[in-house]
Amino acid sequence: MDTNPTDLQALERTLRSMDATLPTDGPDSADLASLARTLVADGRGILAADESIGTLDKRLVQVGAEPNAEGRRRYRQWLVTAPGLSRYVSGVILYDETIRQVTDDGTAFPEAIAAAGMHPGIKVDTGTAALAGHAGEQITSGLDGLRDRLAEYRALGARFAKWRAVIAVDEGLPSQACLVANAQAMARYAGLCHEAGVVPIIEPEVLMEGDHGLMTDLAVTRAALGRTFTALAELDVALDAVLLKVNMVLPGQGSAEGPDEDEVAEATLAALRDSVPAAVAGIVFLSGGQSALDATRRLDAINRMAVTDHHGPAPWPLSFSYARALQGPALEVWAGRHDSVQAGQRLLVQRARCTRAAATGSYDPAMEDAAPS
Repeated sequence: MDTNPTDLQALERTLRSMDATLPTDGPDSADLASLARTLVADGRGILAADESIGTLDKRLVQVGAEPNAEGRRRYRQWLVTAPGLSRYVSGVILYDETIRQVTDDGTAFPEAIAAAGMHPGIKVDTGTAALAGHAGEQITSGLDGLRDRLAEYRALGARFAKWRAVIAVDEGLPSQACLVANAQAMARYAGLCHEAGVVPIIEPEVLMEGDHGLMTDLAVTRAALGRTFTALAELDVALDAVLLKVNMVLPGQGSAEGPDEDEVAEATLAALRDSVPAAVAGIVFLSGGQSALDATRRLDAINRMAVTDHHGPAPWPLSFSYARALQGPALEVWAGRHDSVQAGQRLLVQRARCTRAAATGSYDPAMEDAAPS
């Protein structure tokens, strides 16, 4: 059937009119937007404790801890119950196994996190698979059944969620097909989160593997973010109730380039300013393959530059959602020993304290040797 442009415009006007009169009995979008802002307020950030079973077991084995359900439970218990952690951390992302577990006194993990003054979150994607027809690229899985899983997670106490896409950089990669497919999946996930009353974190991560340079990483990060926010707009996702989790712009791990912190900050802010709408509630960086100190110093440089560069102050809070950069030093000190739990907790809180300072552009290396106040 042929349809002329005038007919299409009339149809669009009719559909917009219908949308305006539909009942709005779903979750309160203002509440979701408020929660999204709370998660990045005053420099506090997010502890990512959502490693898969296989990934966490490998890390536990490396330090001599038990690589089983009980070992994972005990480890994550002391993470989320570390005294004083909520002064620096606003939320904790859990894995499916953990959100169903309880602490030693029988308290469900989400309840323990909430009682400590933080918000419970949940990883909802189910990992990645090869993207058909595109060697070396992946698509994130997990949309099947997601509506029901989100309802269950919400009932278990989750208040926000996370979905991660991975973007490889190589000769000819990423393809437009990879960027579009992952962007569309993230947009569908975000819409389902809002329907369920959960704040979505979208994470289009440009991977550090490879020998590409800083400028290549900048171009790929721009492209990934641009595609992602185009897809979100096409599905009418409310950006003021969305958080972006993103990589810093860095050369590949195999590159000979060694940019200083200011160069990383400048490239990262360029990617964000070019691609991320001001309406987004906040941005949290992932630490990726960076050391704890590098992740802290670079976050500090980004926040210092964000308020001083010639473009004017950044329109979003720039905080953190770190996994290994917060946990790594504490995990090594703990080493699976019951008598080292408190030492591990103190180091976790110290790392979180330094990272929160970096999220406000007030980090001082001297803080590394000072106990949390």
